Amino acid sequence: MSLLLRLASRAQPAAAAPGRGAPGRGAPGCVDECRGPVQRLVASGRSVTRAVVAAAETVRDVGVGTVDVLEDAARALWTPTGLAGATVEALWMATHVVIYPLGLIRGRSPEGGHGYRIQHLPPVQRGLVISDVEAAGTPILLLHGIVDNGSVFTLLRLGLRRRGFGRVSTMNYSILTGDIRVAAAQLAEEVEALVAETGYERIHVVGHSMGGLIARYYVTRLGGDARVHTLVTLGSPHQGTFTAYGWNSQLTRQLRPGSPLMQELAQPVSGCGTRFVAYWSDLDQMMFPQHTAALVHPDLDVTNIALEGVGHTSIPIMKSVVHGISTTLAHLDSDGTTVTAGVTSLPLPPRRRRSS
Repeated sequence: MSLLLRLASRAQPAAAAPGRGAPGRGAPGCVDECRGPVQRLVASGRSVTRAVVAAAETVRDVGVGTVDVLEDAARALWTPTGLAGATVEALWMATHVVIYPLGLIRGRSPEGGHGYRIQHLPPVQRGLVISDVEAAGTPILLLHGIVDNGSVFTLLRLGLRRRGFGRVSTMNYSILTGDIRVAAAQLAEEVEALVAETGYERIHVVGHSMGGLIARYYVTRLGGDARVHTLVTLGSPHQGTFTAYGWNSQLTRQLRPGSPLMQELAQPVSGCGTRFVAYWSDLDQMMFPQHTAALVHPDLDVTNIALEGVGHTSIPIMKSVVHGISTTLAHLDSDGTTVTAGVTSLPLPPRRRRSS
């Protein structure tokens, strides 16, 4: 209280003293001293207001975009193709749960080549071996997605073998993998081992879900294009996916749109010698939005293939996908480019007319 009284006694003479200025201007120093902080406070308030408005507009835009994506997904689902795809997805997921332990036990499963005899091969396999032994013998490495194993490729592996590809193997990486870069380095070691084992300098890689992203990092950031002729990705989050926000970990943070990993993958890739084929589906429940599984990069040779009514897990088992991969990987020229389609539709036998 005494301090307040002393301050008041000092302020009163200054306000009443004659000759200190015109009436009404008894405390010009206080106004000058307060003007700066007030102006800064007002400016700060305007900045906060602008930030709030910008954030509100962003939320509104994202909300509108989310609604559009959900509407598109709903329209894709409530169609005959979408309902059939959802049924196939549910059945395959149930089957996959049953065969999942087999993938854990097996790990990498190399498949031997055809050897020198072809008499035991069915016509389709025999035709590919005779027409292009290079394409038939080039190793194909299958790489699974997050929290999965090689069992997801059970039907794809059988389909490729039946179409004449003699060396199809799978690679398992740990379900505890927490970094795409670490998994890509492991893939590099696996590819080198496969090259040394088979004698082929370049191989093909098919990656499902996160496996495709791991393979892309290996090819574009670790020099893997010298070893990988063709990379096929199936439902891989090339542009990140918002579903990765459902779980917070180092790995899921890398899978989010705009993450440092996504920015690194978007950097220039000069002289990449690998061709890319990216399959994506309008009914992929793990990609949000679904088109983020398409690969868009100005420096890469990419073919994006859109699927209709196919769920995330069932992409590798679709007949059209197996046929497309086989066509892409068959009949390679000496420099590794595709010359002709290696797998063609078999004509149906003519129907016999019933004698009247």
